Amino acid sequence: MVSFSLHGVGGAGGIAIGRAHKVSHVVNEVVHYTVSAPQIAAEIARYKTALKRVSEELETLRKQAENMQAPGELAAILEVHSLMLQDSSVAEQPCELIEQHACNAEWAVSLQMQALVEKFEVMEDPYLRERKADVLHVCEHLLKALVGEAREKLAIPSISSEKTILVAYDLSPADVLHFKSNAYAAFLTDMGGVNSHTAIVARSMGIPAIVALHNARRLIQEGDSLIVDGAAQVVIVNPDREVLAEYRLRQSALELDRQKLKRLRTAPCASLDGISISMLTNVELPQDAVEVIESGADGVGLFRSEFLFLNRPDWPSEEEQLESYISLLNGVKGKPVTIRTFDLGADKQKEGWSKHTRVAPNPALGLRAVRFSLAEPLVFLTQLRAILRASAYGPVQILIPMISHINELHQVMQLIERAKQQLTKREMPFADKVPLGGMIEVPAAAMLTHVFAKYLDFLSIGTNDLIQYTLAIDRTDEAVSYLYDPMHPAIVRLLTQTIRQSTKAGVPISVCGEMAGDINMTRLFLGMGLRSFSMQPAQILPVKQRILTSEVKEAQEWVNRLNRTDDPAKFAMYAERLNA
Repeated sequence: MVSFSLHGVGGAGGIAIGRAHKVSHVVNEVVHYTVSAPQIAAEIARYKTALKRVSEELETLRKQAENMQAPGELAAILEVHSLMLQDSSVAEQPCELIEQHACNAEWAVSLQMQALVEKFEVMEDPYLRERKADVLHVCEHLLKALVGEAREKLAIPSISSEKTILVAYDLSPADVLHFKSNAYAAFLTDMGGVNSHTAIVARSMGIPAIVALHNARRLIQEGDSLIVDGAAQVVIVNPDREVLAEYRLRQSALELDRQKLKRLRTAPCASLDGISISMLTNVELPQDAVEVIESGADGVGLFRSEFLFLNRPDWPSEEEQLESYISLLNGVKGKPVTIRTFDLGADKQKEGWSKHTRVAPNPALGLRAVRFSLAEPLVFLTQLRAILRASAYGPVQILIPMISHINELHQVMQLIERAKQQLTKREMPFADKVPLGGMIEVPAAAMLTHVFAKYLDFLSIGTNDLIQYTLAIDRTDEAVSYLYDPMHPAIVRLLTQTIRQSTKAGVPISVCGEMAGDINMTRLFLGMGLRSFSMQPAQILPVKQRILTSEVKEAQEWVNRLNRTDDPAKFAMYAERLNA
């Protein structure tokens, strides 16, 4: 057999060795035919029957997730998919398309799916843009129900005693449930990105994965021998004996390292020269609290609240939000939680949600994050009241995304005061002091760090957006993603300046972007003066180990050299020495 390799995006690190098991994709196999006028009512009834069946299946799967003690992401995502089925865009629009085009139900689902996907694709936030995967997964369920198939079971084929690696066009959270019982070694998908559900769930479960491979299903055959190197973002198909032996050794070494790292969970985090470092986690859902505790993190540095607002026809109520925040606080057992207010944009809303429903000509530079919050003060006040009320149940901080002007901050502070007055009038308790922070995600905010530090209790750097906006590069655009460089000299200088200005002002600052969880960046941040990291729970122990073996004073010297040189060769040499 011919050996070759495929390259994609690393959804989750690690090494897996096993045999390929290919999963079919109904969405790619939809047929189109015309139905006669008398048949239209029957076709609509067929669609509604499929809709009901899928709704029941998702509810069953959600209960299975709870019984199997699967990661919290799965149950929550399945619940989101159930809400999508109730939305008019899924529950009613396909029926209208059947009438309009006199077409079969499968084709109507396909047309509506494409329309919804196009709306998601123009969203500016990479994390939210990749929520189009939810649409695809729900439509996949509907199409399988329409063609009379039970949802495809991902049973391990009896091709050998080796572990199985799934190869799919895409995988839904429901599919991932089978990982728990069948112990798949890894999965590969043609679709997806670093923030897709498949990547998020893989990281939370510690399963190696590579997404955005494009042609994996076409080129890989059932039963092929595979090596998945998540860190290198490469799949080796039908490797020879020497390569296989080498990767088996690497795999054993990684497993040994993982077992050793677990011993660090309760150890204090400090550098060799005695500098204490705070280790925080980024979480997506309240159920992630279990991983926060297991990782040994000091608290939650970033809780994204968007999951409460997406894929639904209405705004979440104050009580619904409060329930989620309290659930997270109870789960982390007294550790501090930083809640980021919703980062939504005008192009993310359904019709009827807001007066800002037009598609922005340039969404990345449009009405999003704090700008959208200020444009929707009633919705923003509801969230602020829920967060303030949650502060009565545990230590909570409020984090405002994408600040760029001091006027925005003043408006936010006024709304917080109004929310407090409203709660006081209703005789609802909240903490006397709820720290307020701002995210440094655009160059303007980085340049004004010393100004924001006068008004805020803490700052947090979102490196993903900061790099994207500074270098004018969309990291999700494959044509230019290779230019997305965290070690660009301009980025290094901007980060150094931001961290040091905040420290000089006596205001705590953390980094919550992907750079924080990259061990190759740990000493760089220590040298810049960073004393608080926030990352995925699975990244805590590797970064902690790097900190325990680092000297801050030495790192500072190399960072100073990096910032002083204009010579690319010297810059590369200093960066290498920093990580030596």
